[in-house]
Amino acid sequence: MKRQLLSYLAISLYLGSASVSAHELGFAGLLSGKNKGEIPPLTLSAGKALSEVDEINLESGKYYELEIAADGSAELGLSGAGFFRAIWIDEVVINGLEVRPLGLDSVEFDDEGVMEIGFVAIKPGIYTLSVPGSTGETQRVIINIR
Repeated sequence: MKRQLLSYLAISLYLGSASVSAHELGFAGLLSGKNKGEIPPLTLSAGKALSEVDEINLESGKYYELEIAADGSAELGLSGAGFFRAIWIDEVVINGLEVRPLGLDSVEFDDEGVMEIGFVAIKPGIYTLSVPGSTGETQRVIINIR
């Protein structure tokens, strides 16, 4: 399964992800509800914890939807280049608009809003998503991909 997934990803990158859909590459089963994992939402709010949990465990090869909500109390973002490079991003949904990027480095909210990132966890490792410029442990979350 992992070898097949990596082959599909290589083909997608070669052909250009904008021109080839996940369904055309055979991801339909991978992106179905049968292979979907649960992940707690993240909240961007001045002076509040980013997540209810300190650590999130993901399984390589599973599909997840990460919901990030901002309450508009401050201009806040999330950085985590290592994590974003360890996943295959299916789509980013912002206010009902779907974006299919080749990759991400960080995201930022200037106002109140919700963003959903649909992705497949790929590369095992320990990664961090954090609020840039913050040093508090509540302003970051550790993500383990196994």
